[in-house]
Amino acid sequence: MRYRILGATEAYDDQGAPLPIGGQRLRALLAALALHAGRTVVVSTLIDEVWADSDDLPSDATGALQALVGRLRRVLGKDAIASAPGGYRLAVAPDDVDLHRFERLAREGRAALNHDDPARAARVLREALALWRGPALADLPDRAAAARPEAQRAEAVRTRIEADLQMGRAPDVVPELRELTAGPGDDETLLALLIRALRDAGRGGDALAAYEDARRALAEGLGTDPGPELRALHAELLAPAERRHDRHAPSGGALRGPNSPNSPNSPDNSGSLNDQDSPDSPDSPRGRGTSATG
Repeated sequence: MRYRILGATEAYDDQGAPLPIGGQRLRALLAALALHAGRTVVVSTLIDEVWADSDDLPSDATGALQALVGRLRRVLGKDAIASAPGGYRLAVAPDDVDLHRFERLAREGRAALNHDDPARAARVLREALALWRGPALADLPDRAAAARPEAQRAEAVRTRIEADLQMGRAPDVVPELRELTAGPGDDETLLALLIRALRDAGRGGDALAAYEDARRALAEGLGTDPGPELRALHAELLAPAERRHDRHAPSGGALRGPNSPNSPNSPDNSGSLNDQDSPDSPDSPRGRGTSATG
């Protein structure tokens, strides 16, 4: 059996054929059980997940839950849902539920990146993210349980982009990062990835503009300044421009003016005198033998 809860709740038999899970409450029950695949879920938790709105709660909620479990067993098979002290358990290996498979692959992808294998990290994370078909636990009335997997998905996306950047794919990820940062600009990690991608793609001016956009969005949206990562990137972007300026500046880094100590026209710049202007030169005013008059 296979179960999908990264989107609408679905079930498939051992041959891969879809099973008809009809009714919103039946799908909610299966989603709640699959969320805790292989573990017992107590009756009170299942009731809260299926009837999130207390106004809809039946007078005999425990009996109504038992009836739903019976209906679900008729669809999945009587051994698919095991009774346990105080609750019920979906008898399935965690990897047979798309959410738990996603979590395993996401961990493997992060570990690969930490071990300097961005190619494997990107491949595994793409496989993990391909499991998503829509919002997590879409059939649960209460969306609180979806917060954790949605956060894991966002982290997996950021990690996969990091892996792509380490493999030199900056131009490929710029459009994706533009789209991901088009909303409220409060995800500094994504903003930093966009600036890095633009920089690595040879678009330093666009990277500086992206930093200014990020700084403005953070100030207007959160009333905060850019964090250390964004500030460090900004400093790196400015450093090449400063180095280019220094290469074109005169030796010593000082701009020369007509009265600068390093100017050839400065009266104190003895090093700028040529040989014929040397005091010992016979052509110099002091070197020529002038006779006193009188």
